[in-house]
Amino acid sequence: MNNWKALKYLSALSLPLTALVAFQSYGWLVWLTLVYAFVIIPLLELLVRPSRHNMDEASEQIAREDPFYDLVIYAVLPVQLLLLLVFCFSIGEEGLTTAEMAGRITAMGVLCGTFGINVGHELGHRNKKHEQIIAKILLLSSLYMHFFIEHNRGHHKKVSTSEDPASARKGQTVYGFWLKSVTGSYLSAWRLEQQRLARNGQHWFSLKNEMLVFQLLQVLLVTAIWLTFSMQVALAFVLAAFIGILELETVNYIEHYGLQRAKKDSGRYERVMPWHSWNSDHVVGRLMLFELSRHSDHHFNASRKYQVLRHYDEAPQMPTGYPGMMVMALVPPIWFAVMHRQLGRFEQTRPAAA
Repeated sequence: MNNWKALKYLSALSLPLTALVAFQSYGWLVWLTLVYAFVIIPLLELLVRPSRHNMDEASEQIAREDPFYDLVIYAVLPVQLLLLLVFCFSIGEEGLTTAEMAGRITAMGVLCGTFGINVGHELGHRNKKHEQIIAKILLLSSLYMHFFIEHNRGHHKKVSTSEDPASARKGQTVYGFWLKSVTGSYLSAWRLEQQRLARNGQHWFSLKNEMLVFQLLQVLLVTAIWLTFSMQVALAFVLAAFIGILELETVNYIEHYGLQRAKKDSGRYERVMPWHSWNSDHVVGRLMLFELSRHSDHHFNASRKYQVLRHYDEAPQMPTGYPGMMVMALVPPIWFAVMHRQLGRFEQTRPAAA
């Protein structure tokens, strides 16, 4: 095994390390996670050149079968749960200022988005039962369990079409997109689960309905935190999860902004291709997010593991990595100026409909 190649992904653990510092600190250090994720990393990505390197077939086969890559990503589960526990103890500490509470909540929120939902997303695409269970637990830690249904059975089917609530249209601000995607994806998950149950001849009001089970588990988790710690801690956790959700939805916004799949004469959309998702080869963000930013290949080959995702020349390229793009999205005039120029360049070379 070439375990040393997988070790580079352990750099992602630097993020929860900053959160641990934030949970145990006061003053400006409570904001360390936010500064690290959205100031330091974006600056590094401006200095480090992106890499378009792809593995050859032999190396890819070795990496795909190397269990160490799986162990690295499995390790996220105990780290996430441990830090959630540390957060609950730390946020209930007496004497914290409002700013210190806000900083610690934000640190947990960043973990909910990057470790909870993002790694839950990676493992949710896999077929092994234990990996899907880990995915659901991670999504539970972020109170976004319906993502397991909607992302796999809705978003991947309808991506880059007007029918997908998680695909941003050109000219839409990230703030309007948040409302559309959060509400639309949640309602879509209910519809998808009801359709599945109906096909199997099962009633929607039963424990066979994963959406009902997911809501119950999330309520139970918040209630358990309330009873074990306090109402204040439970509310802080809900707020942190909400921050993580908005972080995830900002990622959704940047991943498909302004890209549209063509509709054929038959009324069906063209096949999902690499050019229906924005790609980023910026190395730091790739490592921190377990290659999520090689998103073009992820949608083209949804079952491909994170360590073997590929670069495609035909895919539209982001001018910087995900963290920097997320910050840019929060300032619509700057976002539109940069991305509409990128869209214009891409549309001149866009491949024909598949």
